[in-house]
Amino acid sequence: MTETSTIVPAEWADQSAIWTAWPAAASEWNGDLASPRRDIAALITALSEAGNTVRLLVNGDEAAQSAQAAVGPNAELVSAKYGDIWLRDTGPIFAFEGGRRVALRFKTNSWGGKFELPDDSTVGDRVAELAGSEIRRFDFVLEGGAVDHDGCGTVLATKQTLLNANRNGWSEAEAEAALASAFGTRKVIWVDEGLIGDHTDGHIDNIARFVAPGRVVCQAPAGADDPNAAILDAIARTLAAATDAAGRRLEVVRIPGVGRYKNALGEESPASHMNFTIANGVVVVPVYGTPSQDAAIAALSEVFPGRRVVGVPSQGVLGCGDAGGGSFHCITQQEPRETQKAAA
Repeated sequence: MTETSTIVPAEWADQSAIWTAWPAAASEWNGDLASPRRDIAALITALSEAGNTVRLLVNGDEAAQSAQAAVGPNAELVSAKYGDIWLRDTGPIFAFEGGRRVALRFKTNSWGGKFELPDDSTVGDRVAELAGSEIRRFDFVLEGGAVDHDGCGTVLATKQTLLNANRNGWSEAEAEAALASAFGTRKVIWVDEGLIGDHTDGHIDNIARFVAPGRVVCQAPAGADDPNAAILDAIARTLAAATDAAGRRLEVVRIPGVGRYKNALGEESPASHMNFTIANGVVVVPVYGTPSQDAAIAALSEVFPGRRVVGVPSQGVLGCGDAGGGSFHCITQQEPRETQKAAA
């Protein structure tokens, strides 16, 4: 590794803070702010109880007052303008250049032009400024939830998102060159598609995640009526046949999936246990009141023996209609501790 090499630490590397945001615009949540706020407050509590520093963006006086009442001392409230709470996609991706932390910033086009909101394109600069990290800008569209990093030069991604004509119109080769320029990526492992009904066009963080170098988790169908059964099995086959940047064949661990999940409007939703947040000492897993959730928590507890695995309800963040659409990984962005070296 040269002095100027870029590396994105794996999410399980030591963190100095986790950033998230408080729902502030009722119009983005079908008029119901209480439900997502309840879920996010529980997420923050789980992170804080494990000793994590949580920095919570608040947009406006009402958001600040309601957040303070809900989370108390469990988070540091930070005033900022943002469109909505999806900081995984609109915030910076923190990396190291020669051991120094920098904030990587990309263009946003509102998930292919679907959800255009003011300040989504600038909130990432605000987070980078507050974190004291120098910004590196790249002239292409990329959402943080579209890529998952092993910390050793391998990235997971879906063709459905990164090769979509509504983003950059890339070929595989063009996408791989762009990721290499931004992240120092040496190998991209491609999965074809994500869950049915995913607003993001199949973000990888809802279907497959690195949990260690050479080791990934993905979901198994939950019941004969799981609408994503064929997709989940195809994901597992693709990962099992893949090798990483070090030439290792991936070890694939399958976790019980959510199965058929219908939201408050009766729509089948892309609920997933893969949208977990890894933090210091804890992994917070979204759960939806389904029969498989206890088995999923137990399976993930075996995957993360050094961390407490906590299930937190996420029906409110998942939402319905055009509201919501994601979960805890989608609304968080980790800030790696600057004292660690790039190889962490």
